[in-house]
Amino acid sequence: MTDRLRKISRALLSVSDKAGLVEFARALAGHGVELVSTGGTRKALADAGLAVREVSELTGFPEMMDGRLKTLHPKVHGGLLAIRDKDDHAAAMRAHGIPPIDLLVVNLYPFEATVACNTDFDRCIENIDIGGPAMIRAAAKNHADVAVVVDPDDYALVLAELAEHGGATTLALRQKLAAKAYARTGAYDAAISNWFAQQLSDPAPKYRAFGGTLAQSLRYGENPHQSAAFYRTPEARPGVASARQVQGKQLSYNNINDTDAAYECVAEFDAARTAACVIVKHANPCGVAEGASLVDAYRRALACDPVSAFGGIVAVNRRLDADAARAITEIFTEVIIAPEASEDAIAIVGAKKNLRLLVAGGLPDPRAGGVLVKSVAGGLLVQSRDNAVVDDMALEVVTRRPPTNAERADLAFAFRVAKHVKSNTIVYAKDRATVGIGAGQMSRVDAARIAARKAEDAAKAAGAPDPATKGSVVASDAFFPFADGLLVAVEAGATAVIQPGGSVRDDEVIKAADDHGIAMVFTGTRHFRH
Repeated sequence: MTDRLRKISRALLSVSDKAGLVEFARALAGHGVELVSTGGTRKALADAGLAVREVSELTGFPEMMDGRLKTLHPKVHGGLLAIRDKDDHAAAMRAHGIPPIDLLVVNLYPFEATVACNTDFDRCIENIDIGGPAMIRAAAKNHADVAVVVDPDDYALVLAELAEHGGATTLALRQKLAAKAYARTGAYDAAISNWFAQQLSDPAPKYRAFGGTLAQSLRYGENPHQSAAFYRTPEARPGVASARQVQGKQLSYNNINDTDAAYECVAEFDAARTAACVIVKHANPCGVAEGASLVDAYRRALACDPVSAFGGIVAVNRRLDADAARAITEIFTEVIIAPEASEDAIAIVGAKKNLRLLVAGGLPDPRAGGVLVKSVAGGLLVQSRDNAVVDDMALEVVTRRPPTNAERADLAFAFRVAKHVKSNTIVYAKDRATVGIGAGQMSRVDAARIAARKAEDAAKAAGAPDPATKGSVVASDAFFPFADGLLVAVEAGATAVIQPGGSVRDDEVIKAADDHGIAMVFTGTRHFRH
């Protein structure tokens, strides 16, 4: 038979997540399946009135070592691994009294959840499952005969097949379950190995694995001809992966990528100090501002580049209120993300049925460590998160004129923003709002020109006599290799500059600043972003 049906006569159940367990086990028993179980799982089934055999009865060996040793036994693994159609396997089972196990139901000790709670080292170690992964891998390898379930969401699939095929499963289902089983143990081992690397402060272990859990399948990737999906990792960092979507249609690949960029940027602004808003388009900020309120910050951010803001992503660093929600919904916006949202704000956004509202529950810590991964052909690039914050940098004044206090505040603001703009980056800012952003250019001088041109366009649209770059400061994510980029900023009206420094032509650039009465500070820290 092409379905290669295998009847389930015996099931071993050992789960940490007991959601739906009793109902599933009761349905199995209704198909005449003998239930075998361990520890807390056996107790839950017995308390529900189900007949369940303790695994130690099957093995003839007691559980010991605080539960570390209970299923690592030939009578368990033999029952899972034996190929039913091989005579020598069947003979070995008869000779050693090994009963077949046709269904394995296991979900693993909650290692990822334990680590997320920042518990101590020994507790994390005790939540590394050994017997579970061993059984899962054994059952998945022998999927020709054995079904393995690692996800309670698959209980219904198994029961549907048993009902349709007289208590048996098909090969197609067993293959699907086996694929998920290996993916689960792979992600589990990845979480453990990465946690160990973090504990040992090892930035480059010889072997590296990354895993995640499907959050949603996406309609397509960056372009319609690309397939895509969104996975959550064990990292406990507030943001798009942790957020609750209050309303709106499903997020796209580009929505998720842009929303992450916006929220990471707005988190640079301490919510206890100031309200802040970031508007992102195609992964780059097109407007960023602080304000006395969220609505003030939004309107000032929007003024930087109202053309690009159309169809953009808006991130705020405080609870979204009604005034801000009302202002944001005045133009077409794809996504709003905030730590929280008032009921009034939710109702206002709700009037725009396609506008997505995400509530993240907190802001990510810009100083926190972490790992970023980028795929290249045949490999992975892995690096630590850029957690350098301008407030922690010792700014060195390198020109004859030091910046004024107002310029210093704007310089720090501009460098915060530059950290989140694609390289090469130039950011003009004035009164803690961006007034021109040049992103992702092949030369720094072009980035400076584009940012200045955007400020000119914004001034014309607003009917202002001069672009807001007049009297602004300018930030560069990396050093000026020549004075030409600086001179473009001077021509645009900038009066102070913040940059990392470190060019072989620093003296030339400093002299150009001095010649034009410009204040300049070096951070010593670069913020390349690709």
